[in-house]
Amino acid sequence: MYAEAGIIRRIIEETGDTWAVVGLSSNEGRAAYGVAEVLQRHGKRIVPVHPRAETVHGEKGYASLAEIPFPVDVVDVFVNSDLAGAVADEAVSIGAKAVWFQLGVVDEGAYERTRAAGLSMVMDRCPAIEIPRLR
Repeated sequence: MYAEAGIIRRIIEETGDTWAVVGLSSNEGRAAYGVAEVLQRHGKRIVPVHPRAETVHGEKGYASLAEIPFPVDVVDVFVNSDLAGAVADEAVSIGAKAVWFQLGVVDEGAYERTRAAGLSMVMDRCPAIEIPRLR
């Protein structure tokens, strides 16, 4: 699949607790909304990233990764696959430690570039599914 052995556990348990969630808005019907809530319940600080820069789950939002004024550990990507590569490249440029492409988000070129830049990466998986599996 798109996750080397042990990488999911390392990202969730060891990479850090600040997760920028790209595509997160206040729309409760979107998957990003529920996944961000799960991340918070498991001790992660979520940072909403959406063009509207909305506050979600009590956390201030930003229009882009570059606008976040503090370090981000993991960039969790809820955008279409054709837009995901640019987000992964931005994650590299801001110094994130890992990139996580959600279910259905696949860009093999972005995967290779991100890994070559030294970041951990997972594609086509969901941390809200993976976290309970680790417990």
